Amino acid sequence: MIGKFIELIFLQSKSNFVFGLLVFFGLSSCLASKSLTSSVKEISNLISKDFIDKKTETLVKEKVQRIVSRDVRSSSLEHLLRSSSESLTENSVDGIFGPLFWIFIGIVFMKFSIYLPGPLSLGFVYKAISTLDSMIGYKYDQYKYLGFFSAKIEDYSTFLPSRLVLLTLPLVSSKIKKYIFIIKKSYLDGSKYDSPNSGISEAIFAYTTNIKLGGKSKYKDKIINKPIINSNGDICTKEKINLICQLILRLQLLWIVLFMLIFFNI
Repeated sequence: MIGKFIELIFLQSKSNFVFGLLVFFGLSSCLASKSLTSSVKEISNLISKDFIDKKTETLVKEKVQRIVSRDVRSSSLEHLLRSSSESLTENSVDGIFGPLFWIFIGIVFMKFSIYLPGPLSLGFVYKAISTLDSMIGYKYDQYKYLGFFSAKIEDYSTFLPSRLVLLTLPLVSSKIKKYIFIIKKSYLDGSKYDSPNSGISEAIFAYTTNIKLGGKSKYKDKIINKPIINSNGDICTKEKINLICQLILRLQLLWIVLFMLIFFNI
């Protein structure tokens, strides 16, 4: 409702500059590009140092724990890098490409009627859904039933964006010549996850950067053995994380160009 209110004010003001800035900053707040990539790069930079003392290792674990739900207190440095990579690849859809997709849908809606949800409306709606899923969308303890609806609606709202990432990410990578192979393998490996979206998101990044994801992780007091993605891939390194960040930026630019072409031809 707040998003729709701002959109109507902007339109009624005949594209006033001040209200335009309000819309711009509102849309920017829906995209977590900088915060997501910078936090993971910071972790990889600390781990890649020649010497890591106990204090630095503790700091790294604290930073990783902020972006993952698993327990990393006893994790090795290799596992910390893998955890960071999995969080980066999964959350790139939730934090960047999911809201970008719905912002575009809102722009198309507004072209047909100002009373339909616009880019700011749908951007805010998606971020609210994603935030609820992050806060209470868990399958354990007191969240098991409380977060069920939040988790399910987030699955549905992210279904299309995650598939579009699957289809478009190889186009901005060096693996474009293996497009069909990468899509097929990513879908097969990603479909083994319980989540209909996170596995596919992780898998397409794993195959385009040739890294191995999945395996054992600790949640609370339980060891969960997630399906292996790209079993022949390399271990996660600082260079691989930097490559993932570059691919995220390239894919954002590709999406914006494609969205503009589609919009102006509707």
